[in-house]
Amino acid sequence: MAEKIVASAPGRICLFGEHQDYLNLPVIAAAISLRINISARQIPRRVVQLDLPDINSYEKFDLTGNLLPYEEERDYFKSSVNVLLKNNFTFSNGISGIVKGEIPINSGASSSSALIVAWIKGLAALSDSQKILSPIETAEFAYSAEVAEFNEPGGKMDHYTSSLGGVVFLDFSHGVSVERLPNNLKTFVLGNSLEQKDTLGVLKSVKFPMLEIIDILKKKIPDFDLKNKREIPAEKFLTPSQVKLLQATLTNYDITLTALSLLKEKNPDHRGIGELILKHHEILSEDLKISTKKIDTMIDAALDAGAFGAKINGSGGGGTMFAYAPEKPERVAENIEKAGGKAFIVNVDKGAFVV
Repeated sequence: MAEKIVASAPGRICLFGEHQDYLNLPVIAAAISLRINISARQIPRRVVQLDLPDINSYEKFDLTGNLLPYEEERDYFKSSVNVLLKNNFTFSNGISGIVKGEIPINSGASSSSALIVAWIKGLAALSDSQKILSPIETAEFAYSAEVAEFNEPGGKMDHYTSSLGGVVFLDFSHGVSVERLPNNLKTFVLGNSLEQKDTLGVLKSVKFPMLEIIDILKKKIPDFDLKNKREIPAEKFLTPSQVKLLQATLTNYDITLTALSLLKEKNPDHRGIGELILKHHEILSEDLKISTKKIDTMIDAALDAGAFGAKINGSGGGGTMFAYAPEKPERVAENIEKAGGKAFIVNVDKGAFVV
């Protein structure tokens, strides 16, 4: 029987490319030093029993039989087991453990994906094969458990960033292309607005309209591609509001590519990176309208305290923001809290692991 294991996975911030991954455009994301940790061990009885003290809950289910039935809308502990069962993992023993986390829940900092990444990593290590999954295997299994199993519309950014760690450039145009970037970034401050995210509202106002724009242009321009830098005669085929949304998307794509060049430098221009982060947010707030008044206030407060840049984090409509604060992060955190948020001083962190 295996020794006790600890599986750990980080949350993430999306530095550049918010609302780009589902358009097959690249993103730049970073794992942060707020993590989900699962301590677990094998037990003789074939059950899973997990203590969840952060949410005053407890999870228990049998491991007997074939695939596990889902009894909740997003039954992630069971879906993770099922994904591994479908990939020829077996469990002759049960699992007992405790789950603890530091990542704000349902806030755009990838708490659910980090939970699943850590659980997948731990499950494989506690399976009969006691396999230590690679980062790519972990990310793909976690995506299947969170998204594919429930026919959700999400992308793979969160799972890959949490699993790989560090700063990553992810391109989704042909599958998933991963480029690890140098981690020359300094301190960030994550700010939780304590506002519940309006994910469905954001999807209706941004994702679906943008997918409709692409569909219209592909019908009118057979070789249309968002990555093509030539002029697009959008005004001929789209309404003024559609043209504005398209231009905002293309500008954010350009910002991501400019940031990629900066981040590859050995001694990057930290103020330049901050300015690009802020420019990205301004487009997300003013053109895509995914920010909130409170988050914009928190961002202004962070900038007043000396942050180099700041933006909303995640799909928007609430949740978190972050500030790039290489200097005086404590002061930035204090200002964010004065604006009504809860602040966490964080750094870029390593990816998922199991010991």
